[in-house]
Amino acid sequence: MEDWISLGYLLSAALFIFGLKKLGHPRTAPFGNQLGALGMLVAVVTTILQMGLGDGIEWVLIGAGLVIGSLIGLWMAIRVEMTGMPELVALFNGFGGAASALVALSEVWRYMEDPSNVPTDQLEITVIMVAAGLSALVGWMTLTGSLLAMFKLKGGVSIFGKWIKTPTWGPVWLNPVKVMMVVGVAVLIYLSIDAPTDENYLWGIIGISSLLGIVLVLPIGGADMPVVVSLLNSLSGIAAAFTGFIIGNSVLIVAGSLVGASGLILTFIMCKAMNRTLPDVLFKSFGGSGEKESLTRTKVGSDPDEVAMMLDGAQKVIIVPGYGMAVSQCQHQVKEFADLIAEKYDTEVKYAIHPVAGRMPGHMNVLLAEANVPYEQLIEMDEINPEFPDCDVALVIGANDTTNPAARSGEGPLAGMPIIDADAARTVVIVKRSLSVGYAGVDNDLFYMDKTMMLFGDGKAMMTGLNNAIKES
Repeated sequence: MEDWISLGYLLSAALFIFGLKKLGHPRTAPFGNQLGALGMLVAVVTTILQMGLGDGIEWVLIGAGLVIGSLIGLWMAIRVEMTGMPELVALFNGFGGAASALVALSEVWRYMEDPSNVPTDQLEITVIMVAAGLSALVGWMTLTGSLLAMFKLKGGVSIFGKWIKTPTWGPVWLNPVKVMMVVGVAVLIYLSIDAPTDENYLWGIIGISSLLGIVLVLPIGGADMPVVVSLLNSLSGIAAAFTGFIIGNSVLIVAGSLVGASGLILTFIMCKAMNRTLPDVLFKSFGGSGEKESLTRTKVGSDPDEVAMMLDGAQKVIIVPGYGMAVSQCQHQVKEFADLIAEKYDTEVKYAIHPVAGRMPGHMNVLLAEANVPYEQLIEMDEINPEFPDCDVALVIGANDTTNPAARSGEGPLAGMPIIDADAARTVVIVKRSLSVGYAGVDNDLFYMDKTMMLFGDGKAMMTGLNNAIKES
């Protein structure tokens, strides 16, 4: 039986690794998700078999947990819109951290309920209490931080029918407080080693860790949320790995380490894409702190017929999708537009994908893949930027900060952030509801250039009108 248990854990770990590998490309990502889900199923079944439960109430509880959890996950997956995917991912990160922390809590709670359960070996109790403390620190911090990140991405929360905007607040003195909280948790963990049955240390760790998650995310502005979501994803994996050490579960250690490492790598990729360092994101109230520039300039809007006339004869068009495309759910109209001009004008069409477009890594890729856009047309920022000087038309749909030339100025929230070079195209068409600023709160000079045509309105309505105008031209 032990051999089969080891084989089951090995199989689940292999499925996690291959699934993670497949997630590296949009074409193989669905299969990667399926491999990961299968790996989790194998891990759960193997763990149940290892526990060797009898026919008692334990089976009922486990079965109920599996059914209820599966139904909740299915309901949330069906109900969520693509625009709400970043919030859902942040929420799932919090759930992952909390689950790991609760498992660690249940293990330590056994010592408090019955002191005879405390290991006699000092090294063993030291390892367990340190791992439990770190799991509590990371797990509860991830939960509260993820919940706040979710509400920041959502823009606020409705309480008794009244919409309350999520604040962004972080005075300079808050950073020393964060450090003191981490030191405080470390001291409590050290003290708990010699008193594993004292629940006061445990509740102290949980309380400080929960508050730490809030004060870590509270100063971070909306423009830095992609980095925060990636980091919280990494922390949820780290919490799972710590828990694996406590209960002696090898697959939990492997899976947690994989999530923690991949999430951290993605975090650094996001930081590079925004020209930020992780300490800057965590300890500076920047990246869209809530202060918005006042708009003093105006721009006369164009209509779909004008844009359709201008597109006649365009040899190369680059589409730049942004969060506005996700909000209006117009990815299918965008795909229809690309097909129309490719067929009618023999136009080459490509899509410029910024790493943080849509407030979550891969958000635009998933939206466009849903509309059956060919994967070879989705080009990453570094590869597509040199092509803009030879581009006849850059069609920007709901993107703002990721195309803002202010990033090249070296000043302000967007300073140094790599952007899509849409302003280098011969003509720029921007589909946007208004001239309002983006998450970073900076006005966009691209809107006011002479070569820029603005289509003011809802993305789906404007793209539908543009498609109709092309058909009739």
